[in-house]
Amino acid sequence: MQGLFITIEGPEGAGKTTIIQRLAKEIGNNGVDVVLTREPGGIQISEQIRETILDPKNTAMDARTEALLYAAARRQHLVEKVVPALEKGAVVLCDRFIDSSLAYQGHARGLGIEEVLLINQFAIRDLMPDKTLYFDIAPEIGLRRIEEHAGREINRLDLEKLEFHYKVREGYQILLEKFPERIISIDASASIQNVYEATKALVDLLLTKKGI
Repeated sequence: MQGLFITIEGPEGAGKTTIIQRLAKEIGNNGVDVVLTREPGGIQISEQIRETILDPKNTAMDARTEALLYAAARRQHLVEKVVPALEKGAVVLCDRFIDSSLAYQGHARGLGIEEVLLINQFAIRDLMPDKTLYFDIAPEIGLRRIEEHAGREINRLDLEKLEFHYKVREGYQILLEKFPERIISIDASASIQNVYEATKALVDLLLTKKGI
């Protein structure tokens, strides 16, 4: 594929969405064909699955059901939106992807990173991101940001205990060691402007290497 697939990862309240929206706008203004999307979601079917997964009322959802729903949403999102964009040569910026499943369901839920990776390999057929930017932040800081952000949706994962969010962060640290050539860590506890500048510098470098 000719395009560039970049995913943004991180715990709740890391500032991913704010940064990626600004980044997509600036890249687009520079004449680059950029597609901004998110997981779970991005297209109608996957957004419907998102509503089910993140509905605060669905507290009875089994961990394996959750993992399978994420994988299903991911598959549809790929074939309907991501792959066509990459085939056209676009830069795809995706707010969360496979690493979220590995950190949240694989590690934090205790299903096993390798087990959840296997489920998702069936879904994505080896289409991994070219690069993943991981926004690292302490759980208590991220959750406090959510509480202070009146416009941000409160989903089922936000209601988990602090211990769960520490396990999510731990899961991401494991992934950093497992995929060091793909995942780059960014300190998300800094100011939004500093985090944006660090992210923009990395993405500019990726675009240059790709000849975009």
